[in-house]
Amino acid sequence: MPNVIQSWMGRILFCACLTVGFLAGCDSSSPPPAPAGAPTQEPSSAAVELVLYNWVDYMPQSVLDAFTRETGVRVRYEVYESQEEAADNIEAGKVYDMVVMPSEQIPRLTKAGKLAAIDYRNVPNFKYVSANFRDLTFDPGNRYSIPYRWGTTGLLVRTDLVQRPVTRWKDLWDPAFAGKVALWPIPRSVIPIALRTLGYSVNTTNPAELEEALRELLKLKPSTFLVGNDNTTVVPFLQDGRAVIAFGWAYDALTAQRQSLPIQYVIPEEGTVLWGDHFVIPAATRHKREAEAFLNFILRPEITAQIVNESYYPMPNDAATPMIRPEILDNPLILPPNEELRKAELVMPVGEDGESLYRRTWERFLADGQ
Repeated sequence: MPNVIQSWMGRILFCACLTVGFLAGCDSSSPPPAPAGAPTQEPSSAAVELVLYNWVDYMPQSVLDAFTRETGVRVRYEVYESQEEAADNIEAGKVYDMVVMPSEQIPRLTKAGKLAAIDYRNVPNFKYVSANFRDLTFDPGNRYSIPYRWGTTGLLVRTDLVQRPVTRWKDLWDPAFAGKVALWPIPRSVIPIALRTLGYSVNTTNPAELEEALRELLKLKPSTFLVGNDNTTVVPFLQDGRAVIAFGWAYDALTAQRQSLPIQYVIPEEGTVLWGDHFVIPAATRHKREAEAFLNFILRPEITAQIVNESYYPMPNDAATPMIRPEILDNPLILPPNEELRKAELVMPVGEDGESLYRRTWERFLADGQ
């Protein structure tokens, strides 16, 4: 495995242990779940259609088509507006076969009995998942989830339209950017911005700290507009000048880079917010074995590499690394230098009461503090 990837894995593990205790015992050597007995019967492809519930354009169509060609199983792609909405729909019993969920939503769905335990006899390619991403505290033993993607959160700045360098989350509040600040309507991404500016953990469940964060967000709100989650990137809003600053991800920066646009990606001085997405299989699925076959398919090193090469989001699959394009592995937008991660913090589950508190905080933000 190239040193850049080994170094990055170590940095993620270090940040997780240091800031939130996200990994169980901070042990990167936990093995994958051990198979028990022979693999189950191969899934039947006859008239099967899987429903994948996910962000817009968050899985290359070429991968879905390749799976269908190989297995005969079709994949219908359904898009959600937010992962909170997706979790609510799973809890309400709506039928999906595979859903991409953030780590903070998984304990809630597990406790409610809404997720199916994964039979790893049908997912032997789990062995390729990087050790640092297995056996996390929100899902010990990866019983209900398989890591998909992860990355940093930062600021995207239209450098030719600002008069000074932007270096901090706090810069969003600069009156010079009034009306030109773009935000995604994602509660566990927006609220942490205010928490970081105040010096609080992005996973705090202290009502007083969240109330203070809400007050800061309400001060910011008149300067902002929300970007609909049906957009794949915030870049068009920066390109045409509707926004001069936005929060976003490395994918946005790479999109701008490919178009040679004057847009810079900044890891704020207060610290980036690390995120992680995972595949789950809802308990309501009618095609569990086929869903497991799909998860096993995307964990093949060559398929993982195809996904990364097309999307630029990292996936924790060591064996795929040699097949990932060097310009991705060597790009600091995707793999930031160590000094930019010193203050990084992972978003993690905060329990039912904590999730309710964050939800109420977001609803009050949308309702102007009411």
